[in-house]
Order: sequence, then structure tokens, then C-alpha cells
Amino acid sequence: MTSSFEFPAYPAPRLSDAERDRALGKLREGAAAGRLSHDTFLRRMELALAARRPEELAVLVADLDGRDGETPWARRLFGWVGRLSAVSAGVRRAWTVERLPRLLLPHPGAQPLRIGRDPGNGLRLTDETVSRVHAELGMRDGMWILTDLGSSNGTTVNGRRVTGSIAVRDGDQIGFGRMSFRLSST
Repeated sequence: MTSSFEFPAYPAPRLSDAERDRALGKLREGAAAGRLSHDTFLRRMELALAARRPEELAVLVADLDGRDGETPWARRLFGWVGRLSAVSAGVRRAWTVERLPRLLLPHPGAQPLRIGRDPGNGLRLTDETVSRVHAELGMRDGMWILTDLGSSNGTTVNGRRVTGSIAVRDGDQIGFGRMSFRLSST
């Protein structure tokens, strides 16, 4: 008995560099537009670079292609959902800010306020995510300056991590490790 091999009549089409570049571009645009998380973007980039057939690339960008040819009704629906999301995020942020404990700004002429876990600090915070000497708050050139002193878990102002010094003002939300406060002059 002889064995036989079957060969397809047409070989599978090979992937061109231009097709791969188009797919990689769509993935970059999707990540920049916030339609892909960082992890999803990285995984899809790996798969796109390893793909051998156009169908493999098509699967990776299929959910990113849908927004280009959307109907006016779908555009309106996405707009409404986006605005509703923004409102709910704003309400949540306002609710959180009002519930934060106040941190009174020190007297302007006083020495800078040291903040940390060490008992010698002007403001002692006992949370384990706060460094022994975490940060310093003081007046410089008529502005309040918050300085991170090389803390392990970071200092934040309005949700953004501080490296070095930053100007702060009444109403700002500041954080030391996992502890958060709202600055207040009164």
C-alpha cells in the first residue's frame, strides 16, 4: 500500500510586511484612544509579530475596526454613554474629596512640617505604607511646596505621584502611601 499526500491547490497566502504594519498601527491607535489596556496592547503586539497569515491579524484588530464605519445612531449612543460615565466619575470624585480628612496648612512663618511615621515628625502618621520621614510641607516664595523625601510608597497630589517638590494649594488632595487628605487653610 502506498501512502499519498494531499497538497492544497493554492498555498495559504503569506503575510506581507505592509499588512503587518497596518495591523500594528491599528493596535497603536487603539491603545492611544484608550480602547485597549496596556496588557492587552502588549499581548496583541506579540501575536501580530508572530502571525503568519492575514486571518490571524484580522482577529487581533477586529474589535478596533468597528468604530470606523459606525452609524450616526451608534455614534450618538457612544457619546451619551461617554457623557454619563464622565458625570458618574465626577460625582464619585466629589464624594471622595468631601469625605477626606482635612490637613490644615501650617502657619506660613513656621518651619516646614515634616510628615512621616517617625515620632520626631511634626505630623506623625502611623500607617505602615508611610515612610519614617515621608514628606515635607512648607512655604517658599509665597507658595506652599510639598516635597517627597524619597518615600517608599510615594506622595501624591490630586492623584498624581510626586517626585521631588510640587506647589500645592488649599483644596488639593494629597496622599502619603495609602493615607489621603484634603489640604485646608481653615
